[in-house]
Amino acid sequence: MPHHVVMTTNSPKHLKSVCVYCGSSFGSDPAHEAAAARLGQLIAEAGLRLVYGGGSVGLMGTVARAAMECGGQVTGIIPQFLEKREVMLDTVEDLVITQNMHERKHLMFEKSDAFIALPGGIGTLEEAVEMMTWAQLGQHRKPVVLANINGFWSPLLELLDHMRAQGYIRPDTEVPYLIAKQVDQIIPMLEKSIGDGSDAPFEGGPAAADL
Repeated sequence: MPHHVVMTTNSPKHLKSVCVYCGSSFGSDPAHEAAAARLGQLIAEAGLRLVYGGGSVGLMGTVARAAMECGGQVTGIIPQFLEKREVMLDTVEDLVITQNMHERKHLMFEKSDAFIALPGGIGTLEEAVEMMTWAQLGQHRKPVVLANINGFWSPLLELLDHMRAQGYIRPDTEVPYLIAKQVDQIIPMLEKSIGDGSDAPFEGGPAAADL
């Protein structure tokens, strides 16, 4: 059956839930695991729901466990074929098993008011860029934050600048995103972006790189 995706262009009125994209491994920089643990803690302390990929391994498991240890609410969404590979975290209170990746990503979108990309691999990159693309095309106005821990996302930012220089990202087709160099910046940044319920667009493009 074809997969039909229906999205809204409305901005979230209040920040209630955040989706975190991140690696299912730990990578080589210990700062990434520390950032994932701190982010989970901050999400829980802010009274927000964490929406994530449902696994128990790598940064994915770290952010979820940290949120739960601080009393936070967590929703895990994992496709059936990844239950064993990403070792489904069955202690999550709200665990959704989907039939495929398309359903997983759409549910993560629907259940989240904002998106945060921690370091990760090609899947993390794909998920974050997809949210940026949908925002560019006017399909949503939910903020997307690249957590640029120790410069992890800097090569992507350089590529985006290259696309602008080559005329593929123009002022009228700017890609909206925010950049946080430290984890503690992320929640205040999202709250400021969403604001008090107005429909003002969030910051994006190269100007956000100064944060």
